[in-house]
Amino acid sequence: MSNEKEMMGALEALMFVWGRPLDLGSASEALDISPGEARECMKKLMKKYDDAESGLMIRNVDGAFQFCTRPEYAEYITRFCTPVREKKLSGAALEVLAIVAYRQPVSRAVIDSIRGIKCDKVLEGLVNRGLVEMRGHGKGIGHPALYGTTTLFLEKLGLSSIKELPDIGTDDQDGEVDSQQMVFD
Repeated sequence: MSNEKEMMGALEALMFVWGRPLDLGSASEALDISPGEARECMKKLMKKYDDAESGLMIRNVDGAFQFCTRPEYAEYITRFCTPVREKKLSGAALEVLAIVAYRQPVSRAVIDSIRGIKCDKVLEGLVNRGLVEMRGHGKGIGHPALYGTTTLFLEKLGLSSIKELPDIGTDDQDGEVDSQQMVFD
């Protein structure tokens, strides 16, 4: 790192993306500086947030550092976050989820083929919500990731097993699922 301002900015970015307490050893290794330099920059960064009277602060958690909100704003955060507002799944997400549920384990390429449109972001969103997970890799070219539904998916639908999904039928020629019927209410 060339200067202290750059080191402080980099530490700030690392803490932001890491989410958990960032230990000085990992931080110093990532920034190619000594742990002592990382500690000094972190102290200055903590002071910067204190002086700015920001809603955020940096706390020391057993020698590691983490962004958190200031305790004096807890009431507002609680009011905003309670109850947790869950966004409903989009039509595209429901369609991809249905394909995964009925065809699992299934590759992204197969999902794209059935839908006729790329599903990268939609699939990523379902994985982030915990409804779909990677179940291994296929034997085809490039060993594609295979996806399946999770226990949370079963919980949300009130099912004890994937076998309890309603029968949607297949077309007689190749066993492909009829994508026109794949929508959850």
